[in-house]
Amino acid sequence: MEVDDVSVREQLFHNRVRETFICVLLFTCLYILSYLILTHFKKNADYITDDIEDATVNKIALWLCTFTLSVAVSAVLLLPLSILSNEVLHSFPHSYYMQWLNGSLIHGLWNLVFLFSNISLVLLMPFAYFFTESEGFVGCRKGVMARVYETAVVLLLLTLLVLGIVWVIVALLHHNSARESLYDLWEYYLPYLYSGISLCGVVLLLLCTPFGLSRMFSVTGSLLVKPRLLENVEVELNCAAFEEASLSRKMNRDSTSCWISVNIEPLRMQFLNVHAKRIALEMRKRASPWQRNLFYPLAMVQLLVLTVVCVLMVCFHVLELLFDETAMPGGMGDPRLGTASFSMFGSLGAAVQVVVILYLMLSSVVGFYSSPLFSCLLPRAHDTNLTQIIGNCVALLVLSSALPVFSRTLGIMRFDLLGDFGRYNWLGNFHIVFLYNIMFAGLTTACLMNTLTWAVQRELMRAFGLHKLPLTVSRTAVPIKLLLANGLSKLQ
Repeated sequence: MEVDDVSVREQLFHNRVRETFICVLLFTCLYILSYLILTHFKKNADYITDDIEDATVNKIALWLCTFTLSVAVSAVLLLPLSILSNEVLHSFPHSYYMQWLNGSLIHGLWNLVFLFSNISLVLLMPFAYFFTESEGFVGCRKGVMARVYETAVVLLLLTLLVLGIVWVIVALLHHNSARESLYDLWEYYLPYLYSGISLCGVVLLLLCTPFGLSRMFSVTGSLLVKPRLLENVEVELNCAAFEEASLSRKMNRDSTSCWISVNIEPLRMQFLNVHAKRIALEMRKRASPWQRNLFYPLAMVQLLVLTVVCVLMVCFHVLELLFDETAMPGGMGDPRLGTASFSMFGSLGAAVQVVVILYLMLSSVVGFYSSPLFSCLLPRAHDTNLTQIIGNCVALLVLSSALPVFSRTLGIMRFDLLGDFGRYNWLGNFHIVFLYNIMFAGLTTACLMNTLTWAVQRELMRAFGLHKLPLTVSRTAVPIKLLLANGLSKLQ
């Protein structure tokens, strides 16, 4: 009997060591990748300074941002890794080389990502921001530790303020449990705090993802060479070259005059626009017919198919919510990977789910940075200050940590939430989940229809020469007869 107990303890120890090693190795790779990304965007002037104290503070803040970004990437990969692991174990149930891939490992990854995401959001990122803004208390000796003490005090006061706000909300919603919540932090404060943070992230995804799905077409079009109707590249390239040369001569002439402070800036902006137009036309001229006429339509068709699949999945989930109670999102205690496929279409359906989840995350990021409210956070290569880096890390962490709940709420996958991700209070509310699905489907359809119809109108206006109309003409007020008449005159 003792020999059996020893063997069981040894097996548990070996499993724990293996899972710890895999988690550390995976997180190390993500940390290195995140550090390379941040060093590509950060402004070098913030880190090259004669003040050793400021340089140390900036390095510590950068390390905290790298940790937060790696946690955000881990949250994005949670669902794809879980779905793919289940399909691999389902396809090879008795494989010796896949024994390390089990439910305990996946469950541990979910718990670690949940823990680190909350620590980064409520502790590390506020600490990094206040740490870079601190100067130490008045009367104390200057140094890094003085900044640490000031940051700790400010962070403690902020924590008390947030806990007080949460207690007031709990008291308003549950009068009987308000006094009890003062003595039980873990059971009352933290669930409401986690639910509030997750709800904010899911609402942000609801607003950004439909707009990002529509913006993906224009973003992809800017990266590829688009086919043009009735376009003569040679003529447009010559016109752009002549205009650029003319503007260059005007800039050189005005640079020697006394009107330099008045006239040079508008000319310079116009010159840069014409120069960018000429470069784009040269790229179009060098592009092969396959690249110009095949790659762009294929990319647009793929984006359209993915968007339509997302909308159809959500519409099907709406019907499931009406007739099947198991369609509601919830938590799962034991993952039991490998027992069955999470998709009715098998491995192919699981692969589609993974692609759709990653596509939704990419679209949400595009929509976030394309919105007028958050466009100021858009990072630029080697020109992003530390405050902007902290803001970007917080935004990406909020979006990525809400992605599992977002995907399960919309019914993109049937993999139930693991760990504390399934403890959110509002997940069991049918009206919230049902209304969320309806709003997502409606917003996505509206944004997609608006983008496609306006893109067709813009291409027709450009092809028939109506893009030079005065700006006072509304884009929806151009009659179709004017389009046809102008087009026929050009063809003649």
